[in-house]
Amino acid sequence: MISSHSFRSGVARAGDFLRDHQRAIRRMQWAIVAVYVALLAIPAAMPLPDRTASVFNNLTVLAQFAFWGIWWPFVLVSIPLFGRAWCGLFCPEGALTEWASRHGRGRAIPRWMRWGGWPFVAFSLTTIYGQLVSVYQYPWAVAAVLGGSTVAAMIVGWLYGRDKRVWCKYLCPVNGVFNLLAKLAPWHYRVDAAAWRAPVRRTETINCAPLLPLRNMQGAAECHMCGRCSDYRGAITLTPRSPEAEIVHVAEGGGWQTALIVFGLMGLAVGAFLWSASPWFVSLKQSAAAWLVARDIYWPLADGAPWFILTHYPEVNDSFSWLDGAVILCFIGGAAAVVGGAVFCGLWLADRALPAAERPGVRDADGRLLRSRLAGVHKLAQGLIPAAGAGVFLGLSATTLTLLQHEGVSTGWANPVRFTLLALALAWSLRFEWRLAGLRTRQPLRRLAAVVLVAAGLLPFCWAWVLFFVRW
Repeated sequence: MISSHSFRSGVARAGDFLRDHQRAIRRMQWAIVAVYVALLAIPAAMPLPDRTASVFNNLTVLAQFAFWGIWWPFVLVSIPLFGRAWCGLFCPEGALTEWASRHGRGRAIPRWMRWGGWPFVAFSLTTIYGQLVSVYQYPWAVAAVLGGSTVAAMIVGWLYGRDKRVWCKYLCPVNGVFNLLAKLAPWHYRVDAAAWRAPVRRTETINCAPLLPLRNMQGAAECHMCGRCSDYRGAITLTPRSPEAEIVHVAEGGGWQTALIVFGLMGLAVGAFLWSASPWFVSLKQSAAAWLVARDIYWPLADGAPWFILTHYPEVNDSFSWLDGAVILCFIGGAAAVVGGAVFCGLWLADRALPAAERPGVRDADGRLLRSRLAGVHKLAQGLIPAAGAGVFLGLSATTLTLLQHEGVSTGWANPVRFTLLALALAWSLRFEWRLAGLRTRQPLRRLAAVVLVAAGLLPFCWAWVLFFVRW
């Protein structure tokens, strides 16, 4: 049986292995870049597949399955399992933006880029735009969304920083999501403050591409797990930890992270996944169309928008009108408001049921910690990360199952697995809420009341998945 000391030593050696094989890692990254570019470019240059096309005889369908059936769903799963190792070891955008930065102009990072709201805004705009152009179905849309992001990453890398991943830290559309999920990882690079102050080895400069302050690094949220800093100054070590440690003891959250969890992952993303299956969407569009026709307003019913603004593929009888686009926006916005609003209300009421939370690091003129109700909401919102992440995975995996069905694979097992995963994620989130409430009170009834209020706020989120997988 492996002892705890042996296990921790083995994990530390894994970090050192990554440090010592950076050249091999870069070669692997360039191989992934080559595959990624091929899957983007070649299908975009080919005719659209017909109904008989499959993964085994059509590159476009193969690319669709690779991106949306395997790549993105399981990248999402990898983050809470291994931290942001995807970002540091495999991501083609990360490798390309760092390469561009190595050979670019090296400008200082502008203040506007450091704005804390970019993770929420970038995720929201990318998600909405992807729905408008049907990114899960068409290769040109994939090239616009993923390829456009890659080009932007290279431009930002060429303009700013020197040998850094400025795009990844500030503007990447999934940076905020990965930041949240990595807090659940059972590993992180731990910094020993005493060893840092009195280094015994490796004091030469190293390149932390994602711009982390290594000396003060806590947790795994921003670390790309590349291994370059392993054993630096004898103070940084890849170390196992409890998957709950960062959310309970380190993460404080903030307004934009709460917005991303509550209104982004648990609201807007739900609407993006549900609208195409919802009879409510059809009813809303029909009502709007009837209202327009009754007033002789016909231009919103036209479907001549270019493919990079709205889905437009008349050769396969799939084109969105301006009305379609407007109703999609309304549906997604409504889901964000209703589902996300309910979750936020549950958090707010739970926070009210607990003693006032302290706002970390902020003191008044007399040296007393200032108290803020909103700080408590932000901390409680961190506990919903498992449920929020599971929801996004369930939505993405719906595309996986649709593609498998097209290939003749039976998916009768899917719903029990889906609801088991959702139930486990919800249970984990509620366990987090119990622990977070325990940081503010030892009274069991007040802690239980807070957990019940959060659970009540989650009911519309849960019902949305029942509608999607069972009712619709």
